[in-house]
Amino acid sequence: MSTVVMNNVVSLDGFIADLHDDPGPLFDWYFNGDRPLAAQDMDDPAPGGLRVSQTSYDYVRPIWDSIGTMVIGRHLFDITNGWEGRPPAGDHVVVVSHRPRPEGWHPEASYHFVADVSTAVATAKELAGERTVSVAAGDVGGQALALGLVDEVAMDLVPVVLGTGKRYFGSIDTQHLLEDPEVVVQGDRVLHLRFRVRR
Repeated sequence: MSTVVMNNVVSLDGFIADLHDDPGPLFDWYFNGDRPLAAQDMDDPAPGGLRVSQTSYDYVRPIWDSIGTMVIGRHLFDITNGWEGRPPAGDHVVVVSHRPRPEGWHPEASYHFVADVSTAVATAKELAGERTVSVAAGDVGGQALALGLVDEVAMDLVPVVLGTGKRYFGSIDTQHLLEDPEVVVQGDRVLHLRFRVRR
């Protein structure tokens, strides 16, 4: 059975990007090390690609390798153009959207467009098999947590206060208890945290 993990990089005040979808300094730690963190089957990222500290690499690489399916919202799909059909982790992507896949967009890519979060997580679990389902934080992640579909919450906490922006837990407005952090890893300009959701 897949583990469903909600994750993203987050500011100290709980934002994953500013109001214009710019992560600003939240992603700086992806570029401040000397260890290449290449996506999927790339041996080495292009010049200027992801290079993290060894500590962050040792934490992130196994997590990315364990992901079978990503669940994202249509907004993230649109602003990244679905990573041109090559997600940063996993073999499949499930997009929560009331609009279908764009006509002619990478027909070879294993991207599935579904209308609601419950269907998205169920589809992602089926596609992932025993591997992890990664749910992007934000509105979709918050909905999944509110529906009781998330097993763990993983945060890459960056020491910055954005003041305003897109919230890590989206528009969730009810209390949810998490267990004590089971993972606490200090990287360079980032603190990697992982919590189980209390049942």
